[in-house]
Amino acid sequence: MPPRPTTEGGTAWGGRGRGGGGGARGGGRPQSIGRGAQTTSEGLQPSGPTAHITTVGVRRPGYGTAGRNIKVKTNTCVVRVPQKIIHHYDDIVSEKTLPPRFTMQLVKELQQKEEFLPKGSYDGKKNLFMPHVIDFGGADMREYDVVVNGSSQPGGRPPPVFKIRIKKVAEINPVVLQRFIEGKQSQDESVQTALTALNVVIRMLPMQNYPFNSRSFFIKTDFKNVGHGFQLRRGYFQSLRPSPGHLLLNIDLSTGMFYKPGPLISVALEIVSNARNPDPNLLSTDRGLPDRIFKDLERFLKNVRVSVQPATASSPPKVHTISSLTREGAQGITFNTRDGTPTTVASYFHNLSGRALRYPDIICAKTAKGAVLPFERCTILDGQLARKQIPPDVTRHMVDFSKKSPAERLASIKDGFGVLGHTESEYVRNFGLDVNEDTFPMVTDARQLPAPKLKYGEGSKPILAEPRNGAWDMRNKKMIKPQRFNKWVMIIFESRNRFGQKTAESVAHDFVNGCKNFGIVVGDEVPIIRHGTGQATTLELRAAGQECLEKHKVVPDLLLVILPDGGSDIWHAVKYFGDVEVWFLYSSISLSSHHSLQQGVVTQCLMATKCNRASGQYWANVSLKVNLKLGGINAVPDDANSTIISDSINPTIIMGADVMHPAPGSDAPSYSALVGSVDSRTIKYIAKTKVQTSRQEIIADLRTMAMEIILDYQHYQQEVEKTSGKPKRLLFFRDGVSEGQFKEVMQQEVDVLKKVCADLKISPKITFIIVGKRHHYRFFPLNPQNKLEADPKGNCLAGTVVDKGITHPLEFDFYLLSHGGLLGTSRPAHYSVLYDDNGFKADSIQSICNLLCYMYGRASRSVSIPAPVYYADIVCSRARNHYDPNADGFSESSSIATSDALQSFKPLHVRQSRRMYFM
Repeated sequence: MPPRPTTEGGTAWGGRGRGGGGGARGGGRPQSIGRGAQTTSEGLQPSGPTAHITTVGVRRPGYGTAGRNIKVKTNTCVVRVPQKIIHHYDDIVSEKTLPPRFTMQLVKELQQKEEFLPKGSYDGKKNLFMPHVIDFGGADMREYDVVVNGSSQPGGRPPPVFKIRIKKVAEINPVVLQRFIEGKQSQDESVQTALTALNVVIRMLPMQNYPFNSRSFFIKTDFKNVGHGFQLRRGYFQSLRPSPGHLLLNIDLSTGMFYKPGPLISVALEIVSNARNPDPNLLSTDRGLPDRIFKDLERFLKNVRVSVQPATASSPPKVHTISSLTREGAQGITFNTRDGTPTTVASYFHNLSGRALRYPDIICAKTAKGAVLPFERCTILDGQLARKQIPPDVTRHMVDFSKKSPAERLASIKDGFGVLGHTESEYVRNFGLDVNEDTFPMVTDARQLPAPKLKYGEGSKPILAEPRNGAWDMRNKKMIKPQRFNKWVMIIFESRNRFGQKTAESVAHDFVNGCKNFGIVVGDEVPIIRHGTGQATTLELRAAGQECLEKHKVVPDLLLVILPDGGSDIWHAVKYFGDVEVWFLYSSISLSSHHSLQQGVVTQCLMATKCNRASGQYWANVSLKVNLKLGGINAVPDDANSTIISDSINPTIIMGADVMHPAPGSDAPSYSALVGSVDSRTIKYIAKTKVQTSRQEIIADLRTMAMEIILDYQHYQQEVEKTSGKPKRLLFFRDGVSEGQFKEVMQQEVDVLKKVCADLKISPKITFIIVGKRHHYRFFPLNPQNKLEADPKGNCLAGTVVDKGITHPLEFDFYLLSHGGLLGTSRPAHYSVLYDDNGFKADSIQSICNLLCYMYGRASRSVSIPAPVYYADIVCSRARNHYDPNADGFSESSSIATSDALQSFKPLHVRQSRRMYFM
């Protein structure tokens, strides 16, 4: 690798020297859900009567006191912990793996037997919890024959008999859970098993009545068809969670993505033509069905259950599961009947039903046993959850479908009590579980933290911005360190008739004015303007750079790219070109040969439909992004608000990390990202990203990434800020971790960080914090009309923090609503402090987290999670930009297998490695 080059002015940092300033833990099988009772770091062991109690993370050091005391409503109610013993049995179906919906039906039939009364609760997998001992006649297990009611077979054949073996596993005493919430016991395996058992009990009734996933149930009456073969349905989430002194039931709305029920042909046409062309013959490979679309359709339909129309009026419909698709139509597929006579699939169905197929040439479905099913005889069954990657169009519909104002959400949750059936459930009664619905919504103590002030550059009026409910005014503001750019190119991939020369010049003029308004100097206000086709994006980008080289004898500082609607493939090619592989080839009259210049280049993409005649706010947002990418700094927190992280005596480096996993069913790899601050104000971040084994949660190459970031931190500190470059504090914010993985992630990743620091001969005190977003706690103001309690959307105000009432009984955690609501009901972030050498108090940690939510560089609003976590999330999502879009087999929708991904993944270009290219 060549030495890192420097930019104009002598630094490699894009500037010119010193600048301005989830769910309840566990919930799976009891055998694997215990968090254990190990102490994780020095100083966690208490003294006194509770000295025997251990925690995974840091014990709560006390409660916060900063801010204005308020109260908020939460979507929880109180549950009384039962006192009676729960008997745990293994339920083993002696057949091949069956779907949970079917095993639920088998156990329902089994529990009609007298020895199972009063009935127990079953998780649909392996665990059966009973309120009494099952009489096995002295044995430790028994095998039962079960026939599903109404499962008669065609031709008078007897229904299948399933054998279920029941074996006693353990006895569960819920009293241990009561002791835990009272702070008298560690959260060991016995506590976790009791919590799991009670969650199964409370879910048993709705699991029998509605389609379900792990913790949600979905109703049929509230749905929206969103195209692409999908249907969205409203549902209800519920989970028992321990809190200080109480067991709480957390209830929320949820949204499920289902396969759209109905004729298979209609659903397939939604995928093939987005329902624009209803002609079923589009599903024929002989009539031009593209191979890519065929594979997309096959992936979509794999494991979908369909009902096949009966061959005769007297025979019942049969249910099959699609395994694959045929490329031939029913007319072209032959097989031998039972008597050995050859026939086609089309003839077979015609002869049995007396009705000829209308579309004998279109592709067919195929089962794992080889049965071929004509599309026109198949109907997709209702109630099938789609565990697929969500298409971008559907994501937009899902956001719109899911959003409800706080008042609407709370009312809908209350309506859901009838669906969840706590008072009607015989299972809840059998176990002595008491859900006090009168306590919903529970009120708890909270505080509103003050918003930090943001400092802008000279010439700003005023120089300090004071956020209100998470937002501040950017008018008359100058960036604290605007980064000049000189030569730039605008390349347009929209058609000329929609985006001609005059439009291009107008957009260029607006862009320049937007930059100048915030203090960015543009050396050449008139760019080179080129049109591209998008057919060979990389070559067209090279040609644009070559023109700049030949005309100005320098590479462009910026490529401003105009994209058409649906131009995601062009966007990917642009980012790959700018971030990973920039190669300009040019010739000079003064030189006798061609020369190549490799250099990362800043790229900024704009949608053609949005940038033409755009508002000043639009160009302000673009300018914020461009300045950061070029190496500038937009704003810094006021000194009075950043005393902890900007302490010169204790210099601090902040890191954010995330791991992104592929969609369910995909064998694509996972991607990890690590970002780290390099400046004393913790504003300027650099990023590292790697590809790793699919669904591996631990960051595989954390050592390399952390070492590179710390070395870059030291380089920046020594070269730009003229300090020793030895951090005294390392604050590590980790995203993407479920509570059941806290212990493993914390132990392994903290150990790596310690070893990296030791190798670099530095010894910063480490604080390791998990930031959780996938939980279902929501806050609601007591008085939505009171401006001191609620924003105009009816949400709690930005800065609302809760560290009592709904938090962990023992450990250091809190919920922070750091942003103002824009859509629906705002979701707070959940912070869990797992390791803390710095010994921070609650107020200090909460203040730091709140401040970092205001330091997201490309917005004039606070965000829901700390900026470094947000950056790591962005870097993960851009990992596909590290694959050559021109390589064989690559497409925006393709799934790259892990083995291929490891070999094909390209590193970030060296010239971009010290820039915030991901903004």
